[in-house]
Amino acid sequence: MIHKHVQFYLHHLKDDLPAGIVVFLVALPLCLGIAMASGAPLFSGLIAGLVGGIIVSWLSGSQLSVSGPAAGLTVIVFNAIEKIGNYQGFLVACVLAGVIQLILGYLRAGIIGAFFPAAVIKGMLAAIGLILIIKQIPHAIGFHGSYEGDESYMKETASSSFGELFDALQGVSHGSIVISIVSLLILIVWELSWFKKLKLAKLIPGPLVVVMWGIGFQLWASTHAPAWSISTEHMVNLPIFAQASDFFNSFMLPDFNYLSNPSIYSIAFTIAIIASLETLLSLEAVDKLDPLKRVAPTNRELKAQGAGNIISGMLGGIPITAVIVRSAANINYGGQTKMSCFIHGLCLLLSVMYLPDYLNTIPLACLAAILLQTGYKLAKPALFIEYYKKGKSQFYPFVITVIAIISTDLLKGMVVGVVIGLFFVIKTNYDAAITMIQDGNKYTIVLNKDVSFLNKALLRKFILLIQTNSRVIIDASKTRFIDHDIFELIEDFKASAADDNIIIELIDVYGKEVIPKHESLIIINEASK
Repeated sequence: MIHKHVQFYLHHLKDDLPAGIVVFLVALPLCLGIAMASGAPLFSGLIAGLVGGIIVSWLSGSQLSVSGPAAGLTVIVFNAIEKIGNYQGFLVACVLAGVIQLILGYLRAGIIGAFFPAAVIKGMLAAIGLILIIKQIPHAIGFHGSYEGDESYMKETASSSFGELFDALQGVSHGSIVISIVSLLILIVWELSWFKKLKLAKLIPGPLVVVMWGIGFQLWASTHAPAWSISTEHMVNLPIFAQASDFFNSFMLPDFNYLSNPSIYSIAFTIAIIASLETLLSLEAVDKLDPLKRVAPTNRELKAQGAGNIISGMLGGIPITAVIVRSAANINYGGQTKMSCFIHGLCLLLSVMYLPDYLNTIPLACLAAILLQTGYKLAKPALFIEYYKKGKSQFYPFVITVIAIISTDLLKGMVVGVVIGLFFVIKTNYDAAITMIQDGNKYTIVLNKDVSFLNKALLRKFILLIQTNSRVIIDASKTRFIDHDIFELIEDFKASAADDNIIIELIDVYGKEVIPKHESLIIINEASK
């Protein structure tokens, strides 16, 4: 069995290796920036990225999801550290949050993710794509705003995004613009069908060429055209260790004396709930993006994230979640198995230990171009056209989710999307549950599916349309359950029908006031635990 697993991962290594390198290049500055935005030590972001890549990748049941520090938690973490007054005290809350997530996993709370409609999930992805594009333009043109804005879709809203975008247009770097334009052209060429068939395209991933181009341009400009060179704030900025062993000496342990602080528990609960929701939403989105349409076990994912947060907190890292931007980049660049996520974590580890000097020569404009392409693929116009063609019940939840997330944040936007989606589900059920056919003075009312009190108004509407001296057939042969409210309405109609000379024939109506016990059983597949 183990041998088969090894063969499986080795077989896909040719796809996972370049994808893992791309995810590493995208994740590296984000790990640093999210830590900075959280008011935590920069190294804590790297630890979180390492734990997400090296450990959570194997604990997770998802083949393509990538875990690491999440921009959505920056404000929560920042306020928590400020409230506790000590970073090592905050680490205790991170560990406890992991424990709570583990418990949620064993309580099978992962089912929550299944209640989000496909149109809402696609809307979330499109919104993230649009925000990615808005957030990356400043880096692409050489205006350095905030690291966390690169993948933030929970705190920073449309107003801050557009505000930053307009500020960026006032202070551009010509060198960054050149790097970005050429990088995008390289990525476009690498996506062309005829170019994909070439051996070069199969051996070397486009994003790696983009990074090499950016480094090469910077080296040339520094010597021959200083006015076009990239300034330090527009470059990757890693902490440099004197020797590799200093990396391990930088770990920070939590101070468990803070367990006596009551605020630790409320902070831990908040982190656990927000991180779990973001993880489940990301997992649903990854399943939608997966070309093989694999479905990841949600309860196992909660357990994996819980274990990851416990380990991250114990080593001095900030909280982690499954993150859709890095996961989307993983899928976008050909990742097939969890090996790509592991490779991204391994690259983070080796680069931080041995290659910080070299990595600090990468212009942020290169990474911005990679994320711009990822954002476009998530929010391409064809997706909006596709949902428009599907009709109002799919298009409205999709587009309203996009607008709500961009205008507010991920969680609020998803709530709005789910409410809109639920409205259309109820409306569709309302319209389709009962139909009436009239043929002269003969009326046939058909209960097409299970009918509840929500369908009471529709049935009453049909009954009021029935003329005197008529014959009415109420056919319930297609339904298994009739709500007591519906049953009472039928009985009332029967009682008053004689006054209007209405003859009523009931087909398979009685005995359906209670759902049969065997219909309410839920069989849990042990493999989904």
